[in-house]
Amino acid sequence: MSHELTLQLIDTHAGGDVSRIVFGGVDPLPGATVRQQMEYLENDADGLRKLLLNEPYGIPEMSVDLIVPACDPRAKMGYIIMEVMGYPIYSGSNTICTATALLEAGLIPKQEGKQRFMLESPAGLVQIEARVENGVVEAITCGGLPSYIDTHRASIHVPSVGDVTYSIAYSGGFYALVDATELGFALTRAEESQLAKCAHAIVEAIQTRTGFSHYTLGDVGPLPFLHFMGPVDQIADDFYRSRSATYVHPGVICRSTTGTGTSARLALMHHEGLIKPGDRLETVSLRNTGFIGEFVSSREAGRYQVVENNITGKGFVLARSEIVVNCSDMLVDCDSVHHILSTRHG
Repeated sequence: MSHELTLQLIDTHAGGDVSRIVFGGVDPLPGATVRQQMEYLENDADGLRKLLLNEPYGIPEMSVDLIVPACDPRAKMGYIIMEVMGYPIYSGSNTICTATALLEAGLIPKQEGKQRFMLESPAGLVQIEARVENGVVEAITCGGLPSYIDTHRASIHVPSVGDVTYSIAYSGGFYALVDATELGFALTRAEESQLAKCAHAIVEAIQTRTGFSHYTLGDVGPLPFLHFMGPVDQIADDFYRSRSATYVHPGVICRSTTGTGTSARLALMHHEGLIKPGDRLETVSLRNTGFIGEFVSSREAGRYQVVENNITGKGFVLARSEIVVNCSDMLVDCDSVHHILSTRHG
């Protein structure tokens, strides 16, 4: 008898950001909500995240989304997001990839035209609208988290960079928003390594100065994201476009502009009186891929103006595979993951 640990995967990308969707091989997790199941992984089984984002199976620039049964009966499925920085409670690109994978794998049956359903993320229920043409998922629109500006145009001195003006938005995580032009960047792919070094220094400096607290969630950890903003071009009365780049601490420039980064931009544009409900912003990445954010409405929450928004993008299936987790491999650490992996006897 042999005991083999395997994981069933669908690798996807949206805007260039690769999301590895895990849909088989993990035992049911404890927790009455997807958020509680995420917290169990974070505290008691973080080996799954490390296993799939590090050698020999993956790289830190990827993300992982674990498919779990929905706890809320209104949702079709649940999913838990894992990244190099830990466990974000929400991500636009990961949501687009997860919805695409569920449809393309038949775990949620496709319907030609537009179909709507809900998924349960650690942040709660997410409304999904899929556009299916000739049997292909051509676009996913997902609700962005309510976003707001916490800090507007503060200044900090950053060693090796100089004086930096930044704003802080919350859009599923806290983002430092900085003007790329002020820092000498044109947001081209050739600048990727320099953007990462610059962002690392800025985030480290801001983390040293202060922490940030969500008005209902409280302390959600140290600042994890920075978004470089290029100039905004008005393409039509209700449509804008801007080159952008999102950094995840430590050290990763995302391939896409990210959904939460786009939501953060909408919050800042609303705060500065630059957009109205119904307006859309396309953020364009270093690889010329894009997401479209729509400013739906705003409301007051304490001292904040909270922006309701949607994010639209397209996901692509890259591979369907099964990986073998070999705990005798010196590159594989099974200590904090073997207890949640299903064992197949053969």
